[in-house]
Amino acid sequence: MASPLTFDPSVVEIFLALTSGASLLIVPSAIKMLPLKLATVLFHHHHVTVLQATPTLLRRFGSQLIKSSILSATTSLRVLALGGEAFPSLSVLRSWREEDNKTKIFNIYGITEVSAWATCYRIPEEDLSSALGVESPVQLGFPLLGTVVEVRDANGLTVREGEGQVFLGGEKRVCFLDDEITLPFGTMRATGDFVTVKGEAMFFLGRQDSQIKRHGKRINIECVQQVAERICQVESCAVIWYHQERLILFVVTKDGLVKDGVLGELQKHLPSYAVPDDIMVIEALPFTSHGKIDVSELTKIYFNYINLKSSSNLKGKEELWERLQYLWKSSLRLLEDPLEVSKDSLFLSNGGDSLKSLWFSNEIENLVGRSIPGLLEVILNCSVLDIYYYILQAVFPDEDTPLNRSNGTKRKFSVMNKGEISGKYVDQKSGSPVNSGKEQNAFIALSRGNQILFVNVSESLKNSLSMRQTGTKLEKYPSTSSDLSSSEESSFVQNMTSKSPLTIIQKMDGAEEISSVLKISEDETSMRASARIKLRVRWKSNTGKCVDASPLMAILLLNQLSATVYIGSHSHRIQAVDLYSGKVKWEQILGDRIESSACLSHCGNFIIVGCYNGLIYVLRNSNGKIHWMFATKDTVKSSATVDPSTGLIYVGSHDHHAYALDIYKETCVWKSDCEGTVFSSPCLSLAPHHLYIATLKGVLLALNPTTGNRVWTHSCGKPLFSSPQYSLQYVLVGCVDGNLYCFNHMGQLVWQVSTNGPIFSSPCISDLMKQEIFFGSHDCFIYCYNMEGHFQWKFETTASIYGTPFTFHNHNLSSEMLLAAASTDGKLWILDAKRGQLQTVHKLPGEVFSSPVVWQSMLVVGCRDDYVYCLDLLGVTEK
Repeated sequence: MASPLTFDPSVVEIFLALTSGASLLIVPSAIKMLPLKLATVLFHHHHVTVLQATPTLLRRFGSQLIKSSILSATTSLRVLALGGEAFPSLSVLRSWREEDNKTKIFNIYGITEVSAWATCYRIPEEDLSSALGVESPVQLGFPLLGTVVEVRDANGLTVREGEGQVFLGGEKRVCFLDDEITLPFGTMRATGDFVTVKGEAMFFLGRQDSQIKRHGKRINIECVQQVAERICQVESCAVIWYHQERLILFVVTKDGLVKDGVLGELQKHLPSYAVPDDIMVIEALPFTSHGKIDVSELTKIYFNYINLKSSSNLKGKEELWERLQYLWKSSLRLLEDPLEVSKDSLFLSNGGDSLKSLWFSNEIENLVGRSIPGLLEVILNCSVLDIYYYILQAVFPDEDTPLNRSNGTKRKFSVMNKGEISGKYVDQKSGSPVNSGKEQNAFIALSRGNQILFVNVSESLKNSLSMRQTGTKLEKYPSTSSDLSSSEESSFVQNMTSKSPLTIIQKMDGAEEISSVLKISEDETSMRASARIKLRVRWKSNTGKCVDASPLMAILLLNQLSATVYIGSHSHRIQAVDLYSGKVKWEQILGDRIESSACLSHCGNFIIVGCYNGLIYVLRNSNGKIHWMFATKDTVKSSATVDPSTGLIYVGSHDHHAYALDIYKETCVWKSDCEGTVFSSPCLSLAPHHLYIATLKGVLLALNPTTGNRVWTHSCGKPLFSSPQYSLQYVLVGCVDGNLYCFNHMGQLVWQVSTNGPIFSSPCISDLMKQEIFFGSHDCFIYCYNMEGHFQWKFETTASIYGTPFTFHNHNLSSEMLLAAASTDGKLWILDAKRGQLQTVHKLPGEVFSSPVVWQSMLVVGCRDDYVYCLDLLGVTEK
């Protein structure tokens, strides 16, 4: 009898022996603790024929003893029934069986609340044949006599095909729990176990409490354990979700295998988000009196381990350098590389990304036993030697560390253009600044997160437009002498009325007012009320490499069919593409990769975009020719922002500075040291007149836009990749700690909300529906909160949300507000913005880190398959 009397399988073991006339062998607990002696007692002294056990209890024997004794060719064991835990993989079973072993192996499944044996499945001999080597899942089997098995989804509906939770019951399979004395007929008990139904078979996925979200991805820790078990040097293993923060693998190894080898194998067979944070090699796995893994004991073991590690100081610089190289290789999956890491190696250039850099940063802090402010941005921007010196300064502050070495590996910037004069550039053809006088053009410029600005538009036309559009943030630009004439305005407004384009919330000098929605006829309403939505590719433009930048749309109001999309690419190219036809109007090749999104100038004549070579380019919007270039001292991924009151351009750089540029005088008005990398885009508030900057050091700054002086700062503790956004009362920003923070304009934290993953997405603020905020998270959800921090809804997608959502009106039903968002697996999601309900989804061929922008019924977004896409939002009328 393998089970104690407190474990319900013991009842099965007792009555199975009694009803079959067999002997029941009861072994003292002390013998059970000694695997070799237990095997001798069971199979050499008493020749046991039937054994029911948990996989954990069986693993305690070790694979060699199992193969030579329990599942040998001459074993007395006829039946091995394994239950109580996830069934071992077929590859593990094959490794346990000696050739010509005849033992029948069964997968037993049940729960205490109904029956310890509810389903049973015998593993076919052909599946156990080592000659085949096919790795297929083991099914749970079929219900035993008097047992009813159902699989239900989250709504309680029966699942015939797909995933759901197992429910058990039956007329004669009844157990009273706690104070129950009667039960309704046909009561079914929820098991907490999830399965996949395929045809008539059920395949175990894992316990409800084994399903975790990590780095925005849903994983099952039992699946991680099964992959680890298949590593030939692993004797046995267990996985825990330590404090719901770290995934820890405990391994009992064969032949003294070190954990580096295990980690290397796991990195080959697991996605990056499922690779454990740490691996502990232990002599034996602890188990409970019921023969299952003792998770609480494993938690204690790891707790003691990290306390011991944090209390033991590094022996010196040499050990730090060795451990840093190991962590570098681990995070980048380079453990098999025998060479020492080159001192000038850059993390991103060697295959690193944002999630790997977070892991690397956390492991370094665990190694040294303390937090190191600013470490992440050093990892992202500096060589491994610079990282080493940075850590050295934090851990050994009294040591003399050459942080300002003359041979440092900080990125150097070459300027393609020879016309540098005091940090600014002039047009090389003319040798003088290009005339910046305003042309006879009036534009609407539309960009990510519902940012819209009017250029050279009269107040009367703005009012007419805002009466027909609601929901998009509007930056008010001063009207000019080149405004449209009355007849032109009348013609344009008449044309716009027939279109029902996207909606605008007007923001004028900081005062927000919700404009009325365009009205449509009753006949049109009844026709559109039954409409559904789908996305269809209208055109795509090949840029040559991945497109991570977000589109800027410039719509010429004199001719509403004249609209241009400006977007850059990692191919060094920036394109101007006709919105309606997809024809490339012009293409300019810059000095390096472009991740920055383009910005339209105050006059509407220029496009401003940052570049990896540290330059900020000012291009003519008509032909893409370079008007001016300004050099910062590091990569520019930040997207520029325009001040409508001064025309200044604000932009951040990886050189830790924010800049205010006058592109007409071709000069830098001021630069401000932000003491951290500025990855995200500045946000300009008009009332109060503040410029908000977020840094990878985790600091949110409010600057005076006129002087660059600090108004206030707030440290969030973790890096800020998200761009700040503002409303009348607040400024909001997402953080990699999983929180969305809300501050008032004086810098006081008003509220914060938490997600289950880092937030790289910038918040989209829509004032249409009681000032709601939309944002995405790496936990795969799109969230909606109101401006007071109250939860409205969330929607689960299939991958992380990196970009910024965009709200707009249904082109076919203007009373319906929609939301567009992209997940990194290339899917475009259209939701009902009021309720978070899915309207349609469309899959692009590559990953998407760009933010979608919508004008009228056209959605534009960049993709990592090298293309920028324009998709039509189509209403499909139900007959």
